[in-house]
Amino acid sequence: MIETETPGIRGRTILTDKKEKVRKDDYEKIISAYDKAMKPFHKGSYEQAAELLKDFIEKHPEEKEFVDRAKIYLEICEGRKAKEKIPLKTFDDYYQYGVYIINQGKHEEALKLLEKAREMNPKEGKVLYLMADACCLMNKKEQCLEYLKKAIQMDRYFSVLAQNEADFEPLREDKKFKLITRMT
Repeated sequence: MIETETPGIRGRTILTDKKEKVRKDDYEKIISAYDKAMKPFHKGSYEQAAELLKDFIEKHPEEKEFVDRAKIYLEICEGRKAKEKIPLKTFDDYYQYGVYIINQGKHEEALKLLEKAREMNPKEGKVLYLMADACCLMNKKEQCLEYLKKAIQMDRYFSVLAQNEADFEPLREDKKFKLITRMT
């Protein structure tokens, strides 16, 4: 705090310092709110980021610099959300997009996509293997083991994959998993 000897100004300096502290606290809150909105953006969760950015813009219209940036990122979110609406037509479309969605952590949605791929090509074991993987990630053990068993029945190669897949780590000591994959 800067204090002066000038009469009448000293009280004003203290008041100014209090205002500065309040502004600094407000500014830190604004930065925190902006960071909160940007976290989902950096994770690729554009829908969530768009909602948080809209909220930020609405709550802090006086912060022109941040609002301008938030609007730019909001446009990016809208563009990327539009790109995610890929027209799925073929088996490969559903399968590949299902892989992408699993990697995004949206396992329920991935299962729906993979089920459509399975309907298009019921003899393709890689779909069942991925469905087992998604179920395992959702802690749906019985459903996981059922899909895995069917995948391995179609192609023994999936047994080797399952034994080495990190996503199946929680099942490594499970008797059914060992029996299905023929681990000893």
